[in-house]
Amino acid sequence: MKGWQFTGTNIPLELIEKEDPKAIANHVVIDVKAAGLCHSDVAALQDPGWMPLFPNGPVIMGHEFAGVVIEVGEGVEDIKVGDRVGANPMDRATKVTAGYNYDGGYAEKVRVPAHQCVKIPDGVSFVEGAASTDAGITAYRAIFSIGQAKEGTKLGIIGIGGLGQFAVQMALIKGCEVYATDVSPEARKLAEELGAKVYDTILDMKEAECDVIVDFAGFGQTTADALEAVKLQGTVVIVGMGKLESNINTYLMITKEIKLLGSNGGTVEDLKGVYDCFATGKMNPNLITIPFEEIDKGLEKLKNHEVKGRLVAVVE
Repeated sequence: MKGWQFTGTNIPLELIEKEDPKAIANHVVIDVKAAGLCHSDVAALQDPGWMPLFPNGPVIMGHEFAGVVIEVGEGVEDIKVGDRVGANPMDRATKVTAGYNYDGGYAEKVRVPAHQCVKIPDGVSFVEGAASTDAGITAYRAIFSIGQAKEGTKLGIIGIGGLGQFAVQMALIKGCEVYATDVSPEARKLAEELGAKVYDTILDMKEAECDVIVDFAGFGQTTADALEAVKLQGTVVIVGMGKLESNINTYLMITKEIKLLGSNGGTVEDLKGVYDCFATGKMNPNLITIPFEEIDKGLEKLKNHEVKGRLVAVVE
């Protein structure tokens, strides 16, 4: 099979040929049909600080993928050959992750633990299935599993990028009242088109009295402003890692009794939730496809901030 191999920081990915993976106990082999490209892969290619996350040497990258099961190992009961599946890239118990600890989805075939696979509903494409495994579950977990939003919740969303688009649409499908903001007028316009009430700034969102605000930007001040904007006894969830620190007003947290929570990745249950949203036919995030052979060029576009939406490579 062919795959895009990572060997180290500041070294371009190399398209290599290697032996097809074989099924082992409790694992399945997937014929990859679509693989999402992620900013974290761009970061790993640039920042030496990421190297400890690749403990086993050169590895085929790619942690967002979907395809067809072509082989099942001993002990696998719920997944069978021919199933269309997406995979949660990380085993939350062990933190072992596809594309980091072992060969991932920038390949024609990939072997993953069966318990991390979720069947893709009829009518949901492989491209949608792949994008759901990262942008989808990260947004879903932050809103519903961590933020505990439900029908009728007044939900604020900061940042209408790849994750924010998923968030707005899933929240509306689940019956939330959605309020959104972004520094980009273009992004605010998109949020409005998707059905959210839009504010120019986070502080303007204060008038909405949101029960929950999810910060998909995470630029420090965005989190501080979310604490200002959220209602009394509200919840702020941080997802974005634009900056890795923030100066927050603890007086506000205490006097308003605000919950400030972090959210990272998602679970198999979260992935099922995303697929259920797609199955309604009401999800239409901006997913841009490229050929598998152009994954290296796609990552370069991500690096140069030339992509508006989520980039997905299609394997023919």
